[in-house]
Amino acid sequence: RILYLLGSEGPKAKQPSKYIRYIYNRVILENATVRAAAVSSLSRFAVEIGDLRERIKVLLTRCLDDPDDEVRDRATMYLRVLESDELCKKYISNETTFAWATLERNLLNYIENTSAHETPFVIDGTSIVSKAQEKAETQRARAALQEASNPITSPSTQASIAAVAKAAAADPQTHYARQMEKIPQLTVLGQLFKSSKITELTESETEYVVTCVKHLFPQHLVFQFDCKNTLQEQILENVIIQMSIQASDDETSSLLIQEAVIPTPLLTTETDGSVYIVYKRPDGICPIATFSNTLKYTVKEIDPSTGEPQDDGFEDEYLLEEVELSTSDYVSSAFVIDFPRAWDDLGDENEVVETYELTAVPNIKSAVSTMLDLLGMQPCDNTGTVKDAQTTTHTLYLAGTFVGGFPILARCRMAFASATGVTMELSVRSTNETASTIVANAIN
Repeated sequence: RILYLLGSEGPKAKQPSKYIRYIYNRVILENATVRAAAVSSLSRFAVEIGDLRERIKVLLTRCLDDPDDEVRDRATMYLRVLESDELCKKYISNETTFAWATLERNLLNYIENTSAHETPFVIDGTSIVSKAQEKAETQRARAALQEASNPITSPSTQASIAAVAKAAAADPQTHYARQMEKIPQLTVLGQLFKSSKITELTESETEYVVTCVKHLFPQHLVFQFDCKNTLQEQILENVIIQMSIQASDDETSSLLIQEAVIPTPLLTTETDGSVYIVYKRPDGICPIATFSNTLKYTVKEIDPSTGEPQDDGFEDEYLLEEVELSTSDYVSSAFVIDFPRAWDDLGDENEVVETYELTAVPNIKSAVSTMLDLLGMQPCDNTGTVKDAQTTTHTLYLAGTFVGGFPILARCRMAFASATGVTMELSVRSTNETASTIVANAIN
């Protein structure tokens, strides 16, 4: 463990060369297991610090005569890897990993769904993130759960609920998946691909507060409306949401089939509720549309003398803000450490190229931010940040996974001129031509 820590953190020290002799002494003095770990640790220094690479290669060459085959094999492999910067990035300095919470959930769903066992488990639907991001998410979730279960730091029910909410914020998709696992109508929809960010459909100060989250499944789309009643003098029963397509230029939106509306039976100031609406996407269509929404319910006044709701109620409704279904809802972000290589590996067989005039954005910095929101993909190779607002050219690299498990990459070449604004060439590659077309036409 100490050698692993030195290999990870030592190259970041002010004088990393001071650790080399200590690590190599382990190769000379310790048992085979420790010697093998020391070889791996030395290789990290060689990758991270170019000035030390040749010196470390000399030390690794000496390890080729070690009596233990594990030590010899590691030294042989690392000496070969150190000959190529590309191999170094792939096998030693690769800072990507799977989102473990998502992978765990997907594996559990696969194990529990016996009908899925006819085909191998597909890992492509699991998001790939940086190790730093995954570590931060894990630490936040662990801290929040400890706070929720600790009676000292969480003396009240309200504080406990807030801590659980913090844990949900650390990994919201897992939180939503666990909620839906308790609803029989939703458990048959298959593996959850993506959950969107929360969209507020009312002002936070209104009598009814409603938010919406969109969940994407292999053949279905689920809208989750979280509802809160802030009026103490009344309760709401049989709460539903009435949805209809308000506007869409996408002909496939008319093919969406509303299969189920799952109401919430009761809303009080002490109990919130969620309404779920399930749409089937025939043949896996990915329509772009805007939905109008109306909250419908039965109101029952609270008798001030008894504190109990009256027997008689009346039906009422409350108009909500619209919900937009966009291209980003069908794409999950994925982390790619070497974008040019991944771009070449996908090839141009399913490449789609479009050119746009981004007249609504004032500069390239704003254009980059707009593209990140529109496409819902992960910026790669540090291209997602533009420090100088006066930049006249920029190339943005984006990576993601399209619903169905199709890897997808986008290259946005931007140029700014004061007379014409931002002009962008958007090139999209994927293993699926339809996915490339949908993402390339996202701006339309």
